[in-house]
Amino acid sequence: MRLHRRPKPLEPLTIRGRVFDWQRRTHLMGIINATPDSFSGDGVAGDIAAAVEKARELTAAGCDIIDIGGESTRPGHDPVGEEEERNRVIPVLVAVRAALDIPISVDTFKPKVGEAALAAGADIINCQWGADAAMVEIAARRSAPLIVMHNQSGTSYAGDCVSEVIRFLETAAAYATGCGVAAGSVIVDPGIGFGKTPDQNVQILERLPEVAQQLPYPLLVGLSRKSFIGLITGRPVSERVFGTAAALALAVAGGADIVRVHDAAPMRDAVAVSDAVCRLGSAQPAPQLQAGTGAT
Repeated sequence: MRLHRRPKPLEPLTIRGRVFDWQRRTHLMGIINATPDSFSGDGVAGDIAAAVEKARELTAAGCDIIDIGGESTRPGHDPVGEEEERNRVIPVLVAVRAALDIPISVDTFKPKVGEAALAAGADIINCQWGADAAMVEIAARRSAPLIVMHNQSGTSYAGDCVSEVIRFLETAAAYATGCGVAAGSVIVDPGIGFGKTPDQNVQILERLPEVAQQLPYPLLVGLSRKSFIGLITGRPVSERVFGTAAALALAVAGGADIVRVHDAAPMRDAVAVSDAVCRLGSAQPAPQLQAGTGAT
């Protein structure tokens, strides 16, 4: 079984001096939730020391990017205002940046939070609602990579869910590049768990090769501990490591270039084996995946 190949190889992307070569391996994005109500129960709201320690653990386990967010996106979450989210995110981001020279993304759809995060040392905007015009302008002006994620209110689709997700991301990415974001700096995310039923999440994972083939951008997949995994396995959030690893292996085989994870060490191993089978075709060790080496 070999990795689904795109019609044209993606160009590497350099972030904070690190080269992300999408042809060589799958990259890990580690999650820090600066929230009190994270669905995964790992929020570090108000505890800067815990956030820095978590960032160190993620980096030591092999993560290439640290993703910091200040508002829960779980179903039924309580929305927070721009000021509250900024007050959660920026102190954590400043402390993590002071401690580690690793690429940092800010997980937000609020332009003022994205702007403040870049000013505080973040490198990437991870926008949860596609190509928001204000966020695109900020990313273009500051020459920051932009992750655009498919999202919608509700789970109804006029046609085929996967096809609509692809069209949404294609349009969003074209808008971003048309507004000045470098084409090589756009990353797309099909938004597993957002505006989709459990069956629709499974369909996207099953048909991920279509997403990779039709969109000439690096592909980020976030499925760590998601509720559809809990539905399938019957496991609570804290016991979804094996289910996540299985889904992650399928994502790598389907063409994922970045996977967003909570449990970095076991997921690093799952990525290493998946890449060896699907991408490299060799059992040789992948030194670039060993803990703490960063992106190559």
